[in-house]
Amino acid sequence: MLKLQAEALLPTQMGNFILSAYSSKTDDWMPHLSLRTSESFSIVENPVNIRIHSECITGEVFHSKKCDCGSQLDGALSYIHTHGGVLIYLRQEGRGIGIINKIKAYKLQSEGEDTHSANLKLGLPADNRDFSPAVEILNILGIKKVNILTNNPQKIAILKNSGIIVNERIPLSITSLPENEEYMRVKKEIFGHWL
Repeated sequence: MLKLQAEALLPTQMGNFILSAYSSKTDDWMPHLSLRTSESFSIVENPVNIRIHSECITGEVFHSKKCDCGSQLDGALSYIHTHGGVLIYLRQEGRGIGIINKIKAYKLQSEGEDTHSANLKLGLPADNRDFSPAVEILNILGIKKVNILTNNPQKIAILKNSGIIVNERIPLSITSLPENEEYMRVKKEIFGHWL
């Protein structure tokens, strides 16, 4: 069970957020995080804008053109800063396969595999992410009704199945690049994302 372990004000280029770390153990070096714009949210009256975002070091830190993760993160933080809400940052790199396997999958992609088939060729699930920690964090924050920034129907289904009311889906429109057109096609055609 996740617990709030630490939080502090985080000034960013987009504005100020409250940064919080959640884990089951106090010495966890890779806790899940949230960035939010308010000390508290109304748990009944108004839906809270949220984004559930999975870690992508290649896209967010190194600005890889192979994916749209960095652009999605920046777009979501900008929206949340402007309109209020919370971004939940889940530590599950590479759709939950980790950075080492992600780099191996990149190698296979350079040999002709796509993001889906590369994971399967490595003997891994195509998407191994677990969104239940996001539900735990929403419960810790007392959030019961949301507007979710997502293109992924799986996130909406998980929230609805957990009893959280999804009031509205806010699309994240990201322009594709020549380097990630195939990645975006796989997201749409194989994973069923709304793009």
